Amino acid sequence: MTEKTPPHVFDPKPVLDLIASIEADLQRLKGLVEQQAEKFDPANPHNKTPDGKLTEEGVECCYRMFDEGKSRYTVAQQMKISFAAATHRFASWRKLGGKKRTKALLG
Repeated sequence: MTEKTPPHVFDPKPVLDLIASIEADLQRLKGLVEQQAEKFDPANPHNKTPDGKLTEEGVECCYRMFDEGKSRYTVAQQMKISFAAATHRFASWRKLGGKKRTKALLG
């Protein structure tokens, strides 16, 4: 009896290398397309109305600072609002779910 070799021996290495290359390209493209987290600026003049109240962007800026773990005192200082106002915003932030809340768009 003679041993028969299979008509075609499949080498998976080139296919696996191609898949790895495609996955790396997809990850790179995903990084280019994904919306990057927008950096907020507490000193942005659009955070306050002419009468000194916080705009929607200002409120979101406070919330994002709380997301980062900043204290009410720090938020009050950087946003140039009272500690009571920062405390009010902190309570609102917590009521909305804290870090799990739905973030509003800035800009």
